[in-house]
Amino acid sequence: MPASTAADFSSLPYDVLIKIAASFDHPNLLSASLVCWSWCEALQPLREAMLLLQWGKRFKHGRGGVRQNAEKALESFLKAAARGSALAMVDAGLMYWGKGERDKAVGLYIKAAELGNHAAQCNLALSYLQAKPPNTEQALKWLYKASFGGNVRSQYQLALCLHRSVGVRSNMKEAVAKWYLKAAEGGYVRAMYNISLCYSFGEGLALSRQQARKWMKRAADRGHRKAQFEHGLALFSEGDMMKAVVYLELATRAGETGAAHIKNLVLNRLSAASRDHAMSLADSWRPLPSS
Repeated sequence: MPASTAADFSSLPYDVLIKIAASFDHPNLLSASLVCWSWCEALQPLREAMLLLQWGKRFKHGRGGVRQNAEKALESFLKAAARGSALAMVDAGLMYWGKGERDKAVGLYIKAAELGNHAAQCNLALSYLQAKPPNTEQALKWLYKASFGGNVRSQYQLALCLHRSVGVRSNMKEAVAKWYLKAAEGGYVRAMYNISLCYSFGEGLALSRQQARKWMKRAADRGHRKAQFEHGLALFSEGDMMKAVVYLELATRAGETGAAHIKNLVLNRLSAASRDHAMSLADSWRPLPSS
């Protein structure tokens, strides 16, 4: 590395460096620490925070040979947060939220959101939407920030707000063609289901049965129970009884009550061997990965 470049890195203000690195995962944090000596020294608190964060996750989930212990998990997350880790702030905030201590959770979300953590920005926005009364102005501000940062959950929530006129005038084109679609393409299952419906009815997008079918199947294959029901019905209407009963069975198992009646009608049309095979396929089914 040229000496002038190293000097530029060395002169980077500590608070700027910490803000940049606060949301780094472990590999990126280690890589940043190797850029130059001053970065290695300055990022030591965040490296310590990363270890504490990892211990917090072990205690939270009972992994790595340790017993599940929520108190120790929160303690580890808070220690990591005190060292500047935005990731730990989010985890501690989630635990406080789960305990009903929402003010503490929001305080941590604000700190992490201001450090640029997109998950925190999304959580903060949702907390503003759930406040009494809701603060839709702040919610939309943070949803836009997180959405432009690529957070698929925020993209979906922003689309809902634009779709349902929550704190803003309804804008179907932006809601559907931009944010639902981005979230769906990013792997967010609820967005896949919604974009399928939009294609089905021509809302915000040109009507396309082919696109509707594609996204409905994608949502169904990732475990969305309503999508499994809808896709099963589509297969049934096309006469593909075997595949139809598999998706209807999956929807029934997931709690979609309306699917059971249709599934039983289809089962009555199948031979005993075909019924057994369909149930075997349902038993061996696993959802595809999603965001």
